[in-house]
Amino acid sequence: MSGHSKWHSIKHKKAKEDAKRGNMFGKLSRNIIVAVKEGGGSDPRDNIALGNAIAKAKEYNMPQSNIERAVKKGTGEIEGGNFESILYEGYGPGGIAIIVEVMTENKNRTASDVRNILSRYNGTLGESGSVSWQFERKGIIVVERSEVQNEEEFMLSMIDSGAEDIDEDDDVYEIKTPPVEFIKVRETLEKNKINIKSSELGLMPKSTIKLPKEESVKVLKLLNALDEHDDVQNVTSNLEISDEILSEV
Repeated sequence: MSGHSKWHSIKHKKAKEDAKRGNMFGKLSRNIIVAVKEGGGSDPRDNIALGNAIAKAKEYNMPQSNIERAVKKGTGEIEGGNFESILYEGYGPGGIAIIVEVMTENKNRTASDVRNILSRYNGTLGESGSVSWQFERKGIIVVERSEVQNEEEFMLSMIDSGAEDIDEDDDVYEIKTPPVEFIKVRETLEKNKINIKSSELGLMPKSTIKLPKEESVKVLKLLNALDEHDDVQNVTSNLEISDEILSEV
């Protein structure tokens, strides 16, 4: 698998841990609120961003009542949904490119926090457009290989549903989709009763960079520190992470 895929796996594992503490529900709620505000309404069938946000929330077993409350905050039926989405770009140790996606009610505070975290871990905040050209928005869906009974039929059904690439690892398939086909591919998997290990719609690096072990560990510490901030929704880098380093995370 590519480096960003491994970092996706790390993020997913961390998100599961955050969900146990309740941290993740707050981030998922913000995602839904902003999707309603910016994506064009409260119907997930017409609002792709909202459909993706709700699918993500359900993946982490977020209660339906929480989802409905977040949608109402987005429409203004309930107060407390004055979030805006902001994208920060910067560099980590070894010149690694980093994208930080946030949803905040106080952009000045959040900008200061992001800048301070980057500085603390030997990173720097860049100008708008400084690294975003190195990334593209994609859907990534991971399923266990043990869930697939017939590999050929599985591959064909994924391609027919809109998948543009399928990577194979020792024990999983990673399905890459264009954003507009993300929900359709998820629905095909669910229809075929194939359990989804993880899924995410976000920015992915067009290419990755390898660093020495010591530098890679420093980058991972920075990425984790950014990800722990309450306003941060997603953190993406172009670091290629080796299996050796992954085993120590």
